[in-house]
Amino acid sequence: MTIYALSSGPGISGVAVIRLSGQDTSKVIKLLTGKGPPKPRVATLRKINKINTSELIDEGLILWFPGPESYTGEDMAEIQVHGSKAVVDALHSSLSDIENCRLAGPGEFTKLAFQNGKINLLKAESIADLISSETEIQRQQAIKIMNGKSSDQFNFLREKLLKILSHVEAKIDFPEEDLPSNILDEIKNSSDEVINKIKKILNDQKVGERIREGFKIAILGPTNAGKSSLMNHLSNRDVAIVSEIAGTTRDVIETHLNIDGYPVIISDTAGIRNSKDEIEKKGIKLSLNKAEEADLKLVVIDAKSPNFTDVLKDLLHENAILVINKSDLLEKDIGTEIKKTNHVLISLKENKNIEELISKIKNNLKNKFLTSDDILITRERHRQHLQQCLDHLNNFNQKKEIEDFDKAAEDLRLATRHLGMIVGKVDVEEILGSIFNDFCIGK
Repeated sequence: MTIYALSSGPGISGVAVIRLSGQDTSKVIKLLTGKGPPKPRVATLRKINKINTSELIDEGLILWFPGPESYTGEDMAEIQVHGSKAVVDALHSSLSDIENCRLAGPGEFTKLAFQNGKINLLKAESIADLISSETEIQRQQAIKIMNGKSSDQFNFLREKLLKILSHVEAKIDFPEEDLPSNILDEIKNSSDEVINKIKKILNDQKVGERIREGFKIAILGPTNAGKSSLMNHLSNRDVAIVSEIAGTTRDVIETHLNIDGYPVIISDTAGIRNSKDEIEKKGIKLSLNKAEEADLKLVVIDAKSPNFTDVLKDLLHENAILVINKSDLLEKDIGTEIKKTNHVLISLKENKNIEELISKIKNNLKNKFLTSDDILITRERHRQHLQQCLDHLNNFNQKKEIEDFDKAAEDLRLATRHLGMIVGKVDVEEILGSIFNDFCIGK
């Protein structure tokens, strides 16, 4: 089966790129152009016709990438034509009429590259992240993963576990006199080293996920404090409806921002108050859920009535900035209790101290991303596999201490498997190779 797809994205453009991959790619080129594939990796101008007719679709460039030296590992081609919808539709229509040629599914070219061993799973994920990156820090992180920063580390740890497993298997299957005398010490030292490394990787404050998904900021507070106005001001557009009527915002409204290159998701939430309205009560519940998920909470209150409910006081305990709005109406100094909090006095109406608030937000962002150079985890999938690997290694150590090596070996196999699943590589035959290389078995 040969697949095809528009790779340059929909919409009018100067050039559109249609990509093909599969064993019949050369046949497709001949049907469209009347000639076989051009020289590999040389852009060649061709007339592109509807199949079985002489009707011209467009004149464009053909690039030929014979497998296995291609992105997918199969025969590939790129057809570059003028980027009008009519041209692309006509070319797609002709391609769909060719036997064993179909439209590609989402990510199918990269999936083929993974299945054919051209890239590992981490690189496949990083390609998707690079395509969807909106900020500089997201681009940098995706490039680091693409260049093998994470996979090298995970493969290194996996190889150490395979080495330990080969030693344990040898301990089980072969006479003790044939093994190095310090084998148990080596097993212990190596397993402790891997455990400590994984713990360090997991203790990353989830910075990688924050960069990829966005730093979450929740705007919370009582009704009519100016939450929606603050959201609109930070976004430089009318994202949320602003009204004098209390309780206007009943659902969570989100917008994505780029603040100094950092990806941010800001959520405007329903005003927190006692309400008998069932819909408003659900909105308030959603507000409190957003507060729990947020990396930073902006608790907005009215300077005229700065009294706190217990709920608002609880929101200020961690990762929060108290935003006292309508400071232009403040007739006296704020109280001592408020001064002790991380706060800023602002007036959205008079555009007062907004830059100070933004500066506080930026400082919070920068502090959260301080360790980004050492980040290896960018998705929850990676974190789960690492945690499961760590759990199995701890189980392995417990069983090893009582010399229950048969059961300990199974925990070690599972730990190795979870590391392999991060990069998409699981091969138990590597254990046997490690045994032969290290122990001269069968001499």
